[in-house]
Amino acid sequence: MADNSAKTAYRAGEAKGQAQEKTGQLMDKASNAAQSAMDSIQETGQQMKAKAQGAAEAVREATGMKK
Repeated sequence: MADNSAKTAYRAGEAKGQAQEKTGQLMDKASNAAQSAMDSIQETGQQMKAKAQGAAEAVREATGMKK
């Protein structure tokens, strides 16, 4: 009976370890996805800023406000 209990405890520990490893992998994937999204948003923001600056410059040139 003690042998069965030891096997059960071993299997439970093994399952717990596998679950922890899987959780760690999923957390890494989620973190990488979040970082990628942040990078993409930041890049989009920079592009929008550049376009806005270009548009403002074009307006200044068109209205003769550029000095």
